[in-house]
Amino acid sequence: MQKTTTYFEKPGAENTSQCLEIVKSAIKDFNYRHVVVASTAGVTAQLFTDALKHSGINLVIVTHSYGFKESNSMEMPEEVKREIQVSGAKVYTGTMITHSLETALAQKFSGVYPTTLVSLSLRRFGEGVKVCCEIAMMAADAGLIPEGEEIIAVAGTGRGADTVTVIRSAVSKRFLDLKVLEILAKPRG
Repeated sequence: MQKTTTYFEKPGAENTSQCLEIVKSAIKDFNYRHVVVASTAGVTAQLFTDALKHSGINLVIVTHSYGFKESNSMEMPEEVKREIQVSGAKVYTGTMITHSLETALAQKFSGVYPTTLVSLSLRRFGEGVKVCCEIAMMAADAGLIPEGEEIIAVAGTGRGADTVTVIRSAVSKRFLDLKVLEILAKPRG
């Protein structure tokens, strides 16, 4: 099998449209049925939802958890979330796998904990690859994608999308079964 990887010169939202085209091509060429996309405010989610509605794809949008930036706040406005759901995508907001209790403990006690090590290790491949692994597990934990199947995961660095991966999904309890099978796009710098 021969596939192409796209390397973006810089990370960021300016790569979102090209990531969407890469996802559409991968769906067409390899018949993927599940796509998980990270979205903070909903802009990336709306773009992917509009492009993939009526395609039969199980599209799952994963948001930041409540209080990620500020106490008791949600970055994706409720009306945007409703629009995405009306278009046929699922929106999931839950505990972020590598940004949970251990973050609070690390801040309080200045320690290094296993989840922090996993997060920092995955970031060696780029912020987007780390987030792709995280959202794949979150969606599997919530029962929104099947475990053990090849799925497409899309994430970015900051805003927008700049990373596309093919992952064999696993729930977080079986993190070591999760496999990044392919990196279809990522920033180089």
